[in-house]
Amino acid sequence: MDTENEIKNDIEEKLQECEKLCSEYLSGWQRCKADFLNYKKEEQIKMIEILDWQRQDFVLKTMAIFDAMKMAQEHFPIELKGTDWLSGFLQIVKQFEDFLKQQDVEEIKALGEQFNPDLHEAIEQVEAEGESGMIVGVLEKGYTMNGKLLRPAKVRVVK
Repeated sequence: MDTENEIKNDIEEKLQECEKLCSEYLSGWQRCKADFLNYKKEEQIKMIEILDWQRQDFVLKTMAIFDAMKMAQEHFPIELKGTDWLSGFLQIVKQFEDFLKQQDVEEIKALGEQFNPDLHEAIEQVEAEGESGMIVGVLEKGYTMNGKLLRPAKVRVVK
């Protein structure tokens, strides 16, 4: 009888030890699974941030081309007016503008606005009529992308 009780006690003790180990392993696995899911979420966020940064960088680099095209558009000789060449060029400018709109790029309003150091870069201060800090000239247009500053507007302001 004593050996039966000893065997029974030994089995119960081993069972409790197994249950304890099982619970410990299950907790560890659950923590590991939660850590892995958190890691995956963080990596997805990082990947989105990297892709956004690359897209912003690409758009910013193309802005110099866009600026040159807009400047050329403003200085066409009158004799080119109505030509197929000019129409084609203006179509390219329009396609570029559409591309920028698709990328959520918006022009920063500057002329006639109050200077805002978060959106504007003062290149020159001039004596002129108007309130101090009023923007009276835009030297280079500024843009935002997805509500974030892409390039500040370079402006001329009243002293």
